[in-house]
Amino acid sequence: MNNTSNLKIRTGGPDDIAEVLALLDGAVAWLVARGRTGQWGDQPWSSRPAAVERVEQYGREPFLIRLAVDGDGRAVGSCVLSEQAPEYTTPAGERELYVRSLVTDRARSGSGIGAALVADAVEEARARGIGLLRVDCYAGGDRRLVGQYLALGFTETETFEVDQPNGTWHGKILAIRI
Repeated sequence: MNNTSNLKIRTGGPDDIAEVLALLDGAVAWLVARGRTGQWGDQPWSSRPAAVERVEQYGREPFLIRLAVDGDGRAVGSCVLSEQAPEYTTPAGERELYVRSLVTDRARSGSGIGAALVADAVEEARARGIGLLRVDCYAGGDRRLVGQYLALGFTETETFEVDQPNGTWHGKILAIRI
């Protein structure tokens, strides 16, 4: 189902942090309900001070928040972009736009919100004269998230691991050439 006819994408900022956190909390609840706690754990983002601080940073430079909003103006997706890749990734060796966070309203799964946000990120990269868009995602479990990014036009480039207090987090970096 791809129904994005009433969807608008706009630039967000510090005033939108609560909506971004609500989307992330909804995604955690959705993952937990399916026994998929490896990606983001089992606690809401809004209950973890370090996670809240991370999202609050998205409201400041060098980050760009892009929000997908429905016809009522309610945020149904968020994509955070930066020309700075996270410290745990291998440098690209060229200028890039990096998707630091992408989350959609799980109640609207399959409606094309994620695809619209990725298309918007590609256009943002193009407008900046950047030829590479990268993203990283959880690659543990059944790799369903990797498959979703592949379906959106990304290609796999490398794997990485991040040591966490509750074990190793397995990640995948994917890219789109523009």
